[in-house]
Amino acid sequence: MAGLLNTDAVIQVGIIVKDVEKTKLKWAEFFGVPVPATVDAGDYEVTQTKYKGKAAPKSKCKMAFFNAGANMQLELIQPNGEKSTWQDFLDKKGEGIHHIAFMVKDTKKVLETCEEKGVKCIQQGKYGDASGEYAYLDTVKDLKCIIETLESYSR
Repeated sequence: MAGLLNTDAVIQVGIIVKDVEKTKLKWAEFFGVPVPATVDAGDYEVTQTKYKGKAAPKSKCKMAFFNAGANMQLELIQPNGEKSTWQDFLDKKGEGIHHIAFMVKDTKKVLETCEEKGVKCIQQGKYGDASGEYAYLDTVKDLKCIIETLESYSR
C-alpha cells in the first residue's frame, strides 16, 4: 500500500461525547459486553501533547475503549474543556464521530510526507503510558473527518 500513511488498516473510530460514563453504559448494552474502565489521557510530562504546534499541558480527556472485532476499536472521548481537537469538535459540532485511526510505522516520516502533500498535523502526543504516539491530521475538508495515526512502539 502506498498513499500518505503507507497503510490501509483502519483500527479505530473515535467518538466525542459530553459524558463518557453515561455513553459507555449505552455502548456496553448495545454490544452486550462489560462496561470498560474510564482512563484519562495521562500526565503532560509523558504525553507532551501539542495542539496546533504549541505545547498543550492542560489538554486532556477521559476515554473508554471497546474492542469491536479482531482489529477494530471504538474509542469514546470526553474532552476536559481546554483547547484541543477534541474540545473544538464538541464546541463546533457537538457529539459525534471525530476520527478514523490507522496504525502506522514511523510517525515522524508519515507526518513529513503528509506535510509535503499539504496535510497538517493539528494535535499530537504520546500515549499516557508512553507505549506509543498519536497524531491527528486535518483532513476534514477533503475526507470529511479527522484522520488519526497511531504508532505502538512495541510493534
